[in-house]
This record gives sequence, structure tokens and C-alpha cells, in this order.
Amino acid sequence: MSGTVVDAFARQIDLSRLSAEQFIQLLETLHMLGSAGTGVHLSGLSTETLADVVRRASKEQLRAISEHPELRMVFLEEIFRRMSDHFLAEKARYSSVVVCWRFPGGSGIGGYDRFQTVIEDGRCHSGKDLGREPDTTITIAPDDFFRVATGNAAVAAMFVTGKVKVKGEYAPAVRLSGYFDIPKPA
Repeated sequence: MSGTVVDAFARQIDLSRLSAEQFIQLLETLHMLGSAGTGVHLSGLSTETLADVVRRASKEQLRAISEHPELRMVFLEEIFRRMSDHFLAEKARYSSVVVCWRFPGGSGIGGYDRFQTVIEDGRCHSGKDLGREPDTTITIAPDDFFRVATGNAAVAAMFVTGKVKVKGEYAPAVRLSGYFDIPKPA
């Protein structure tokens, strides 16, 4: 199923009619179909459609993703995989920063899932532990991160309310969102 067909399917689903459990069942089915080699993949969603799904999902539905170990990692890995596609090199050409992302409730050290974003030499690399010493560590709940990364929540508001915690250099964390063309929901 091509990306445009998967996008059309995703846009047609009325998420408000699904409970959090039904939403998870739908995502599990799509993920299983992708794993079975059918050509239907969550990764086939365009970034704009992914952002739109996050916008339309309820807080309970997003929290259910963050509490589901497999889907949580699918969504986190998908967002970090796409970061370099949305990186604005011209805005960060003189920047060099290593950001460690910590997501509570995970299976990693200390109960966190960890990812890194490295910006240097006008390039961005993101993914699971890249083995770099971070300048800044950002701790955020996965469901809040899904909203921020898809343009569905203002990171500044989350800083103010304490939903985003920063350890290390604060300035790179504040400037970070300016280095990306954050998608707009479809």
C-alpha cells in the first residue's frame, strides 16, 4: 500500500469514535501488517499525516501509545528518523550541540528511553544512543513529545509548566526547535 493510500486511510479515520484501547488495536494491526511484509507501514505515513493523526488523537489515545512498549518505540523511532529530513541547516550552520532526550516510563537505564540529536557541521543526526556526551538533556513525557515534534504543542508553554525539564546548557534546548521545519498537520 503506497504512502498516499496509507495517508488517505489515516485521514478518513474518525479518531474521536475510537476509545484509547481501540486506537491501540488499530495501530497494533497496522504495525503487524508492516512487520508481516504486506507493504502497509506506519512509516509510510507522510509527516503531515502523522502530525494530523497526533492532532486528532485524544490525550488518552496519545498516553496509550506512550504506555505501549512496542508502539511507543515505533513512534519515537519514526519521529527521530524524520528529524534530519526537517532540519534547517542554514539556521544551525554555526551551531554544535548534542541533545540527549529522556522519556520516562521506558525500558532503558533508570526507566528512561533515550535518544540523541547531534547537530554539527550543518548536519543533524538523530536516533537511539549515538554515544555522544550531551551538552543538554531534555526530559519529557513521550505523549507530550509527540505533540511538540508534530507541531501540535508549543514547547515554550511546556517549559513554563514544567512538562519539559532541562539539565545542562539551557540555551541549546531553547533554540533547538528553531533548527527544524516542524510539520503542520494536514
